[in-house]
Amino acid sequence: MSASAHPPSNRVPASLAIETDVNLKPYNTFALPAVARRLVRIREAADVRRVVDHPELGRAPKFVLGGGSNLVLTKDIDAVVLKVEIAGIRLLEARDDAWIVEAGAGVVWHDLVCWTLDQGYPGLENMALIPGTVGAAPVQNIGAYGIELKDRLEAVEVMDLVTGRPALLPAQVCRFGYRDSVFKHGDFGGLAGKSVITKVRLRLPRPWRPVLGYLEIERKMAETGIAAPDARQIFDWICAVRRAKLPDPAVIGNAGSFFKNPVVTAEQCKDIIGRDPGIVHYPMPDGSVKLAAGWMIDACGWKGKAVGGAAVYEKQALVLVNKADARGAEVVTLARAIQESVYGRFGIRLEPEPVVV
Repeated sequence: MSASAHPPSNRVPASLAIETDVNLKPYNTFALPAVARRLVRIREAADVRRVVDHPELGRAPKFVLGGGSNLVLTKDIDAVVLKVEIAGIRLLEARDDAWIVEAGAGVVWHDLVCWTLDQGYPGLENMALIPGTVGAAPVQNIGAYGIELKDRLEAVEVMDLVTGRPALLPAQVCRFGYRDSVFKHGDFGGLAGKSVITKVRLRLPRPWRPVLGYLEIERKMAETGIAAPDARQIFDWICAVRRAKLPDPAVIGNAGSFFKNPVVTAEQCKDIIGRDPGIVHYPMPDGSVKLAAGWMIDACGWKGKAVGGAAVYEKQALVLVNKADARGAEVVTLARAIQESVYGRFGIRLEPEPVVV
């Protein structure tokens, strides 16, 4: 059955996997307690159409859940949770200038990075070990070590939550910004709550060129004496760096980097350097400057501090962790205290990366 076909109404309820009162703790990397009153597993695009056509679910509010890696749950969810589990990776096209790779929205992002390298299609190595699924990647415009998803995106396949119809959105209409996209906003033409990402198409440029501009990569080059690393070497370095400073969600609950690195004007940065000469900062191509939020949080003395079961990770102040059966409210309280502290010292208001529900 195609994604746009209208299934007979008497078959709709039977073809959906509807679960009730589902514990969401295993489905968010922070391991926060919450219950989904109703949950539907989306294993193919046509399942979205079946939800839309369902006599009860169709008109109910929807909540789209991928890998739960960018989520802080503070309460139970009454909306119908659509758990996206669409699998599959394939080479869609091999062009002279790029490989076009398509992946289902339920694929684990790091698994996709590994697959592309194994197949000889480099270009995603700098984004290795970013937690979450492929479908969540465009929402957040994920990025690391000099590469953002927008730099590699060809198009996004979505299903409309009102009509159940599919659409293929080219990268230029996704309104990508720093950890931002059209999928995070519900107003002014935004698609949050209005569509489900079902597949993502990536454009991996040929010939491949390494992205080496970050300090951690430069350190690895100096340590190893490798001046011209290949994609696999960069992948190995990125994995080693991330594993050394970021906690494994399977061991201790977390949502990765909790705050965005703030971007300021060159004049603002000069003023902050005048007061704090050691602040880690990265000049941007447009003349602005990106500041290291983790450095600022650490400078304010937050590393290792806790509120209830929520704490700041001892090895990386940018990460908040579930240290002891934390609740979402404790994570939010800790985050707000950090924001106030950083604002008081630097005059910078940190913006959280995860979505708070």
